[in-house]
Amino acid sequence: MQATTKVTQRTATSASGSAVGILALSGDISSASKDAILGAYQALDGTTPAKVLLDFTSVDYINSSGIAIVIQMLLEASKSGSRTIAIFGLSPHFQKVFTMVGINKYAALHGNEAAALASL
Repeated sequence: MQATTKVTQRTATSASGSAVGILALSGDISSASKDAILGAYQALDGTTPAKVLLDFTSVDYINSSGIAIVIQMLLEASKSGSRTIAIFGLSPHFQKVFTMVGINKYAALHGNEAAALASL
């Protein structure tokens, strides 16, 4: 049985002093996660800075449909040109998978939050 996807929003400050929105994902990421993830991302419009971190630290499982949702979000950000997205907290396995499918072309991958904030 899949764990429900939860998305919580918080803010932090980058090394350069700018505000960063963080979407912390937890549970399993699959096709059933689309509304939760894209809804949380779209809710950022007008309320959060142009820099966003996706926190995968508490994600237990991601399938191909879940990866497609992440790609959809990144393509939306890329097309609008209004937001920079970075990702942290992936397990070594999913860091490799995200690199293999080319997600790292649209979002920098970092090991932890501190490294991600330092890069922005």
